Amino acid sequence: MASTTIRAALTEIYAADKVQSEKIPDSVIVSLLHKAAQRRLDNASQFEKGGREDLAVKEKEEHAFLTSYLPPLLSEADINKALKPIVDVLKATAKSGESKKLIGLVFKSFYSQVDRSTVDYDLVKKRVDALLADS
Repeated sequence: MASTTIRAALTEIYAADKVQSEKIPDSVIVSLLHKAAQRRLDNASQFEKGGREDLAVKEKEEHAFLTSYLPPLLSEADINKALKPIVDVLKATAKSGESKKLIGLVFKSFYSQVDRSTVDYDLVKKRVDALLADS
């Protein structure tokens, strides 16, 4: 199981490396591995829905194997702690009707302070949307 999982992860990393002309940064590799682990959880839930417990167990084992080597993702509280001041400052300076531009500025500012590989993008997007809606 371990060798197959490692080979699959390396294949994704090699494919990403071929796309770029320069060496890909470590943060991108970590991000790819987080996505590979998450994909295995998603696959496991699909297999469970289809009644294939044997395949779901295999996917969960691969997820556990990959995540055992990855740094943990930031918690929702840590993401909020970083996002709230950014959103407050940008909302105070934004003009009405610039919501899409504001979202982009929030992401740009947030990711200049936080390494992308340490956060779940979907969770960050959900928190940005919630913080911007609280006005």
